[in-house]
Amino acid sequence: MAMMRHSLRQALMASLLLVAPMVVRASGIIPEPNADATPLATQANPERLTLDARDAGRGLMTATMDIPVQSGPFTFVYPKWIPGEHGPTGPLADISQLQVSAAGKLLPWRRDKVDMYAFHVDVPAGVTSLQVRFTVLLNSPTPMSTPNLAVLNWNRVLFYQDNTNSHDDYFKASIILPQGWGFGTALPIASQHGDRVDFAEVPLNMLVDSPLDCGRYFKKYTLWKHGSAYQELDVFADRPQDLDIPAPLIASYRRMTPEALALYGSRHWANYHSLLVLSNRIGFEGIEHHQSSDDRAPDTFMTNAKWQLVAGDLLTHEFSHSWNGKYRRPWDLTTLNFQIPQRTDLLWVYEGMNQYLGDLLSFRAGIRQPAEYPQYLATIYSQMANEPGRMTEPLIDLTTAAPYLYEARGSYPSLRRTAGDFYTEGELLWLDVDTIIRAQTHGRKSLDNFLHLYSEPSVTGPITKTYTRADIERMLNEVAPYDWHAFFQKHVYDVAPQPPTGELRRAGWKLVYTSQPNPFMTAQEQLRHVDDQWLTFGLRIGKDGKVFDVREGSPAWKAGLAPDMVIKAVDGQAYSPEVLAYALKQGESTTAPTRFEIENDGWFKQYAVDYHGGPRYPHLVRIPGVPNMLARIMAPHAR
Repeated sequence: MAMMRHSLRQALMASLLLVAPMVVRASGIIPEPNADATPLATQANPERLTLDARDAGRGLMTATMDIPVQSGPFTFVYPKWIPGEHGPTGPLADISQLQVSAAGKLLPWRRDKVDMYAFHVDVPAGVTSLQVRFTVLLNSPTPMSTPNLAVLNWNRVLFYQDNTNSHDDYFKASIILPQGWGFGTALPIASQHGDRVDFAEVPLNMLVDSPLDCGRYFKKYTLWKHGSAYQELDVFADRPQDLDIPAPLIASYRRMTPEALALYGSRHWANYHSLLVLSNRIGFEGIEHHQSSDDRAPDTFMTNAKWQLVAGDLLTHEFSHSWNGKYRRPWDLTTLNFQIPQRTDLLWVYEGMNQYLGDLLSFRAGIRQPAEYPQYLATIYSQMANEPGRMTEPLIDLTTAAPYLYEARGSYPSLRRTAGDFYTEGELLWLDVDTIIRAQTHGRKSLDNFLHLYSEPSVTGPITKTYTRADIERMLNEVAPYDWHAFFQKHVYDVAPQPPTGELRRAGWKLVYTSQPNPFMTAQEQLRHVDDQWLTFGLRIGKDGKVFDVREGSPAWKAGLAPDMVIKAVDGQAYSPEVLAYALKQGESTTAPTRFEIENDGWFKQYAVDYHGGPRYPHLVRIPGVPNMLARIMAPHAR
């Protein structure tokens, strides 16, 4: 194992020398972050981190570190580039009341003027350990705790020695929980005494890769077990009633691991924890880790069947990332510590393929029914086919700019395009790949064969093996000879006026638009309190009639509507989704425009929107005489 890690480090350092040039600044030449310092926190003498979480219910924790040091200038850093978040998202503003001391005496510290994630201190002679303490603001600004539960990402509560390799920098972490709270994590436990849990010594990369959920109301389910290996679902809720999860749904989640093992033909974790928080205060989120996932959903996610229909891939998507993203990872996204910038251009494989695989696993496991996939596919295809920004922005720009686009907010997201597009269009892309392989091999092979090759050997611990675009194309050619380079060039690297379309026809289906509601779109509107008129008037409308976006070239666009306007009335009646639906139907039998009464920053104006096409929903219908490939793809594969 040590040789493998050392070889990986050499390979990564060689690649980083090519992509991490010196940066010229006004004050001189400052090198990019690197990982060539010798870690002082070793396995025999680790950095000790104690997290007092007894005030987590009020949004506060206190982190105390004993950092091994040497006398003289010393720099410690706060993690900046966070794996799974694909950007410089380390929440620096969460740090408060920072104190540094040695041998009981406070020491002055100073923040770096250029790199604000770095902190400098002069260590007195003879001192071998610094005590660093700060208060963690858990809900500043993103809520990570409620009075009944908390989500802990270790990168938010620690500092480490600058310029070290996170695989060689060791930590021994402990947490003091609120009285009566349970916890879940993949981090190995050394001991537990009352509300204090002490974890085993682990490298920094493994600590950051092992989130912890804790809370007052919780349930744990063993989903799969084979020898000493297991998968566990750890659920924490704000309300006890949200833990009354139907047994048939748990039975479906128990099929998640067998289906994933059949899909990949390998396993690269010893034990896996699907950590799930159910809370309306903490936002919807899913972040992958090698032996766990940090999943967050609304309080009724496991008790309202509509949530499973709309977002039943939440856990399966992050679980799939253990293979695709953690074990196999883009070479330039793989860095030696959390200060080195990540290159995100290959997220069309890491996230795009995983969007397809996570959905596929949810249908194969029965969390969602395989027969429902065509309706789901019609929904996402129509979204991508009616995205105006695609006329100028290639998919590769979205992945390359992901660190910015993940954080992008504001008006007209359909013109700018968003990070979400390379997930959704990635699903269409990799379904296209799957159907091409099946067609080229006359049904003898599929994307599953590629994934077996991609994720071999069959069983290892949580290690990382990198890849390039050329590696992906080479492995695909081993499975099914095809001009994969030209295929990805067309759909990823060049501007593509339409999303991939061959997969629909090849799978035996075609896209149509009718007035019959699509069940996925209807459920999504109800759960997220939106009124989706993107394919009709050209509007996405939120609560209380607020316009989120307007589709370029649509009737609403031509009438002059814009984001952040508020619809007050439609054809003289106070706005509601039902009133707008009535006006939509009435418009089919008249040439008069629909009249929208709009408030815009305290000003009122009427807009005439000239649309007469009635309700419009996407559906897939079968092509006669062409085999139903989608049914074969989504059917359960595990024995």
